[in-house]
Amino acid sequence: MSTTADRTPTRHTAGVFDIRTIIGTLLGIYGIILTAMGLLGDPAYDRTGGVNANLIAGIALLVAGLVFLAWAKARPVVVDERELARGDDGNAVHEAR
Repeated sequence: MSTTADRTPTRHTAGVFDIRTIIGTLLGIYGIILTAMGLLGDPAYDRTGGVNANLIAGIALLVAGLVFLAWAKARPVVVDERELARGDDGNAVHEAR
């Protein structure tokens, strides 16, 4: 006799192990460092053609990191534990719709 709990799949999101979260976090960290160097360090205008390359690259990395984190939050990867435990289907990870 099966109960309702047996038929409902156990599902959770990949969370911090989603590659988009890892990439977004790393881009954000590098973006913070480069933005701080662009604001506080030597802009080296003579070597970069008159632009503050650290500041521009830092802001671009911050934006890219936020895009990755927003993407991971908007469309989380859902892991179906029963499919994963069964092991006969290699496609156990699906994006939430």
